[in-house]
Parts: sequence; structure tokens; C-alpha cells
Amino acid sequence: MNNEYKCPLCNSENTYQDGNVWVCPDCSHEWDPSESENTMEEDSFTNIVLDSNSNVLSDGDSVSVIKDLKVKGSTSGIKAGTKVKSIRLVESNDGHNISCKIDGIGAMYLKSEFVKKI
Repeated sequence: MNNEYKCPLCNSENTYQDGNVWVCPDCSHEWDPSESENTMEEDSFTNIVLDSNSNVLSDGDSVSVIKDLKVKGSTSGIKAGTKVKSIRLVESNDGHNISCKIDGIGAMYLKSEFVKKI
């Protein structure tokens, strides 16, 4: 079967048409190819992560914590001014959209509203 539509999420060629939509059995994504590519590009820009000063953050950036933060399960917290290198942006429903490792504490998630880009 020769189809010209690849899955926009997982880039799989293993897709099939179901009525007006295309379905990817690998990741269960459904999409309508008649939608313009501009609307798909606009959807990808909705996940822009901003720091406390409204600077755009990206993977690999270094940030600084702007206020003292408590850490669950630990007697010590993260002090304001702590530098965090090589952040990774993640999608989250609870607002913790930065994954990082902090020296002395370990791997954790931070909210972008409590950091500023260095």
C-alpha cells in the first residue's frame, strides 16, 4: 500500500485512512490532512516555555533559581541563586515543565516561573 501521509507525531509510514482522517496504529494519533500546515505549525508553538522574565527557554539552557524552594522529603531546599545547567523541557499538567539535575539534591522538576535564564 503506497500512501503519502506520514504520522506527524511519530513519523511512521504505517498509517491508514479512516473516513476523512488518517490514523497511525503505532501511536494512535488521528489527523485530518486537509487542515493547512499553518494550523499544525501554530499548535507546535503553543508549548513555548518562558522564564520569570519572559525569556524563551530551550533544552540545554542554564538557569538560576530566583527564590528559595522547598523540596519534598528533604530538610534542605534549593536556595535562591542556585545555578542549574543543561535543563530539559518537558510537558506537564501540574506546571513543572523543567527537568534538571541539581548538585547536592539530584534529579527533579522545576516550574519555569521560579527560574531566570542566565
